[in-house]
Amino acid sequence: MSSQPYLLPAPRQLTLSEGVFTLPQRALIVISDPKLLFEAQRLQAALKEFSQRQWDIVAGSTYRDIGVELIIDDSFDHPQGYQLTITSLEINITAADAAGIFYGVCTLVQLLQQYGASLPCLTVHDWPDYPARGIMLDISRDKVPTLQTILDLVERLAALKINQLQLYMEHTFAYRQHPEVWSQATPFTGEDILILDAFCRQRHVELVPNQNSLGHMERWLKHQRYHHLAECPDGFEAPWGGFSPPTTLNPLDPGSLSLMASLYDELLPHFTSENINVGGDEPWELGKGKSKEAVEARGGRVYLDYIKSLHNEISAHGRKMQFWGDIIVHYPELVPELPPDVTAMLWGYEGGEKAAQEWERQCTMLESAKIPFYVCPGTSSWNTIAGRSDNAIDNCRISAASGLKHGAVGYLITDWGDNGHWQPFSISYLGFAYGAAVAWCLASNNQIELPPLLDRFIFNDTAGIMGRLSYDLGEIYKLIGPEHINGQILAYTLQQPTDKLQQSIKSHESWGGKAADVKPETLRRVAETIKQVIEPLSRAQMQREDASIVAAEFQQAADLLLHSTHRLLFVFDEEGTPEALLSELQPLVEKQSTLWHNRNRSGGLDDSLRRFEIPLNEYKSLSNT
Repeated sequence: MSSQPYLLPAPRQLTLSEGVFTLPQRALIVISDPKLLFEAQRLQAALKEFSQRQWDIVAGSTYRDIGVELIIDDSFDHPQGYQLTITSLEINITAADAAGIFYGVCTLVQLLQQYGASLPCLTVHDWPDYPARGIMLDISRDKVPTLQTILDLVERLAALKINQLQLYMEHTFAYRQHPEVWSQATPFTGEDILILDAFCRQRHVELVPNQNSLGHMERWLKHQRYHHLAECPDGFEAPWGGFSPPTTLNPLDPGSLSLMASLYDELLPHFTSENINVGGDEPWELGKGKSKEAVEARGGRVYLDYIKSLHNEISAHGRKMQFWGDIIVHYPELVPELPPDVTAMLWGYEGGEKAAQEWERQCTMLESAKIPFYVCPGTSSWNTIAGRSDNAIDNCRISAASGLKHGAVGYLITDWGDNGHWQPFSISYLGFAYGAAVAWCLASNNQIELPPLLDRFIFNDTAGIMGRLSYDLGEIYKLIGPEHINGQILAYTLQQPTDKLQQSIKSHESWGGKAADVKPETLRRVAETIKQVIEPLSRAQMQREDASIVAAEFQQAADLLLHSTHRLLFVFDEEGTPEALLSELQPLVEKQSTLWHNRNRSGGLDDSLRRFEIPLNEYKSLSNT
């Protein structure tokens, strides 16, 4: 037992001692305060599961036969921190608050998973780098998870010491006064949120409301009732190409603010958090329509004034406002004019030196202005089908380093669903796990060997297969270049018509002007690599209730990537027929629907599957000619 135990996150300080504590069959879990009952029950359940011990819970201090003591000590130095001590006689967890006790119990549970009834003697002294360590799930890009899916995820993430959850909403809360907006979306109801909020609180997770309030409002503005509030009611030329329906509210129209105020009136009472994220990112049309003259005259102040107006509304509700910082950082001179109690959410999703420099620039700007801010990296799952493992790790690492250096108050790992939310749920685990680790303590986690930790604490795979498989499948994007911002070529290939693919390959237009290595020999090599990576899947031994679903999700990701290579080879006239491609893709689309229903509500599925119609209709048309 001299080797270091596997722990995720790896603690700040761990010192092994001589000896072993063999857990007695009967002992007591003693809590210093009745409010620690949940933490004690969590430990009690783990003792029963991993060591077959049944220990009773008592409160107070005058007991013999003590197995574990959970003690709140006001003199303990660090909020949310803890000290875990295992001697040959007993276990002690001391912390300044209940959250610290909870995190000490989480560490002890991971030790029980590894060692069972014979624990190594050791001392752990641990506390977080970031007071707020969160996950943001996109539940507005077609895919709306079931309540049970979110509850299961919170259980798993809380064990990794995540303490905040945000559900990114555009149209997926069931506003009673606005039923036409969400009628096809199977949204989260008020009751759902109340249940989730209580569940999160018990696990020391803050459920933060997240309602976009300027851009990304297309699901509202398409309805006649709200259409007049659009910046560009007739649509606009999108920066990503083509013509787009309106997505952004007119910030100068008092009706825009009135709409948002009415939404806050209904949304906020369902949450106990003092915070709300009002979004404000990517208002693509701002200054191109009704606010054009104002923006030409006043520049970024048009945006700043609207943010201040939202802040006034949030303050009137007794809450604190978060907002995405992607627009305000383009106006450094305006940053000091932000209300001092807002929190700017700085996001960026790429790795590499250029991205690191941008994190430094933005973090320095907010630090200098004394504006509280989070760093918000991503899981690199969206627009990829199978993820981008190294990019996710580097993105999470460099953002954690910059945020820590410049005094960020929080760290939020984002998981988006652009272009139909095609990536399976399980693909995001890698980014969640690594992000949670470096948010807790960068120094002890930045170089962790992730695959075996994923096997133990995410996939619960006793065969040791899934951690490496998930990592390697997420590395496929590097084999077919160039690397693409916020996605990979094999994912985009499934949503582009053949003529555009042919044009892109010749002109490199859709790949940032870089030469795309999509030569036939490269595609064949990629296809073989995908097959090699996914081959061990059937030998995994996941001890999870949803093991079969996780396996099916990874198989689906691999099969979709394989189809994309076959599609590109067909574009090259190298191999394949429309009939063969159609017979390959149709079952995958059907499986996509089945997997969707395992974890998600039905609303949005048709919109997501509709994105497969480009290749499906092409294959059908070519088959009939």
